[in-house]
Amino acid sequence: MSAKPSWTYREVPREYVRALNATKLERVFAKPFLASLDGHRDGVNCLAKHPKNLATVLSGACNGEVRIWNLTQRNCIRTIQAHEGFVQGICTRFCGNSFFTVGDDKTVKQWKMDGPGYGEEEEPLHTILGKTVYTGIDHHWKEAVFATCGQQVDIWDEQRTNPICSMTWGFDSISSVKFNPVETFLLGSCASDRNIVLYDMRQATPLKKVILDMRTNTICWNPMEVFIFTAANEDYNLYTFDMCALDTPVMVHMDHVSAVLDVDYSPTGKEFVSASFDKSIRIFPVDKSQSREVYHTKRMQHVICVKWTSNSKYIMCGSDEMNIRLWKANASEKLGVLTSREKAAKDYNQKLKEKFQHYLHIKHIARHRHLPKSIYSQIQEQCIMKEACQRKEVNRIKHSKPGSVPIVSEKKKHIVAVVK
Repeated sequence: MSAKPSWTYREVPREYVRALNATKLERVFAKPFLASLDGHRDGVNCLAKHPKNLATVLSGACNGEVRIWNLTQRNCIRTIQAHEGFVQGICTRFCGNSFFTVGDDKTVKQWKMDGPGYGEEEEPLHTILGKTVYTGIDHHWKEAVFATCGQQVDIWDEQRTNPICSMTWGFDSISSVKFNPVETFLLGSCASDRNIVLYDMRQATPLKKVILDMRTNTICWNPMEVFIFTAANEDYNLYTFDMCALDTPVMVHMDHVSAVLDVDYSPTGKEFVSASFDKSIRIFPVDKSQSREVYHTKRMQHVICVKWTSNSKYIMCGSDEMNIRLWKANASEKLGVLTSREKAAKDYNQKLKEKFQHYLHIKHIARHRHLPKSIYSQIQEQCIMKEACQRKEVNRIKHSKPGSVPIVSEKKKHIVAVVK
């Protein structure tokens, strides 16, 4: 007679059923959309987070309007007519008492975060008139220094009207510039000539650049790993690079079916969210090539900008049709205070799902997502095209002299050159 009680023989089947039910319920309760903040009279072109206050968000529109929102009350608390033409970039000062905007009118403006007093007019603290149009701006994480980009990358001191230094490598316009949040003297920029250029602010010179097949729209640094950054590309992919070895990306993230326009990291550094021209946003784990989540609505048009909130729970995106949408980072997460029993059940279910995640039925339920017809048909079309390319490559190798046709990995296919 066995020393073990009889119920232990049925432990694994019982846990499997519980894991299956937990996975099904997760999909049933997956309701990620929280709110839509409307009020802009033109497409939302850029977003910025307040560094100290979770509830405050800033947005810039294509008609030169800047709005400050309160996410708790879900309303606009202040409107500023900041520029003529597009607001090309917006960023907050590290202390949170002011913010900077750049626009099509060749100006950089600094504004107070708090509104004007009674009877006072809405005016910027400082205005810098430049020689060319600025296409992006980012503030240093610790010092009173900010960087702008356009024809070149300019580093500015807040107290001066002329840049401290200007850096350029090539002749094309630069679309985005970002400071590294850990090693704060490092900057990254991407230009319209397909380059991603890295700069060192201390030497006031470019360090190295990597040239890709197609143009990179923006980059975002990992807040937890110093040398890792992710680039959003026009070829529908995102590339995660280690700046110490730019010749091969760490990971190629491939799920979008149109150009990727923006990317932002979670504060944990383990995931990032991307916004695309295909009217959807996707959440990718850093170490996976496929997305774990895709968000879309019937009314949402081309998504231009996206931000992950500082508490890692919510995602904001701004799109063409003048709305800012608020989403849950974890689609099935219950909001509000959980009781101890709810927490225990949630943790238990999570462990069960992890234990049985590779079982075929559970894997299929967890991965399945309903997609709009336009995205679904484009995915099918791209699969056919990819298979045809692979078939052609195999045939070319088969009918050529051994070793004459090199086999190039997917990671290295899209890198043209690295220049130091």
